Amino acid sequence: QVQLVESGGGLVQPGGSLRLSCVASGSVFSFNTMGWYRQNPGKERELVASDSWGGRLNYADSVKGRFTISRDNAKNTMYLQMNNLKPEDTAVYYCNARILKPVNPLDYWGQGTQVTVSS
Repeated sequence: QVQLVESGGGLVQPGGSLRLSCVASGSVFSFNTMGWYRQNPGKERELVASDSWGGRLNYADSVKGRFTISRDNAKNTMYLQMNNLKPEDTAVYYCNARILKPVNPLDYWGQGTQVTVSS
């Protein structure tokens, strides 16, 4: 069973930075895609950034130029560097790992880490 454990959330002032980490219990090579999502109460979970094998990176328009997703395969860890944070970035951030299947993908989720941007 795959486990994903996030860390690095917290309270930061607008314009500040945070780096989120997601450690996978298995090898990240087994996943087709890894990514970060975020969610606020009463709203749908939205994609923030993803990294697919082959080097294809994808970012939400709202975070382009401010957030960077990366992986350290040797440490089975994925990161999200968040710079120039804004109050609207406040949310619970979730790590996702996906394995593509013939019919439906197999998704794994972490427990989430709270990011609060406030003065």
